[in-house]
Amino acid sequence: MNTLAAPPTTDLMKQVNRQFVTGVTVVTALDGGVPKGLAVNAFSSISLDPAVVMVCVQHTSSTHDCLFRTDHLAINILSTGQLDVVTRFAGKSDDKFRDVDWTPGPHGSPLLDGSSARMEVEIRERLRASTHTVFICRVVHADVTDGAPMVYSAGRFFDGAALPPLG
Repeated sequence: MNTLAAPPTTDLMKQVNRQFVTGVTVVTALDGGVPKGLAVNAFSSISLDPAVVMVCVQHTSSTHDCLFRTDHLAINILSTGQLDVVTRFAGKSDDKFRDVDWTPGPHGSPLLDGSSARMEVEIRERLRASTHTVFICRVVHADVTDGAPMVYSAGRFFDGAALPPLG
């Protein structure tokens, strides 16, 4: 007899996800000339040639609808010196860009100064997946700095350059 196991609980999935180390990004876009953004850890490269990436954004995010109205967005990979930035963009403030320095990308998307790496992307597909939308994007601009990347695991932020290599 073949019985299916019960699906994992939300609490168990939170524990599972805490075991995965991720980079820390802030996704930004312009909405009628007004900069919008949110902290996102569901980011990944899909391919290098052509350069394609994806980000996942929860439907209830205040930035979600803006991303449906725009053709371009920016993905800012935060550096260790931007703990205040991730805290601000993870919150619900109406003015997340107050006192945050940024430069417009070639298509206007806000590129956050001080980031470890930044890219502006053209949104090619929007796929609804349960509580989130997966944005599939072609990279149209990218730059990298010497800033060490911030990483996230088990509810805490770490210096990505200070992690000891194995072997």
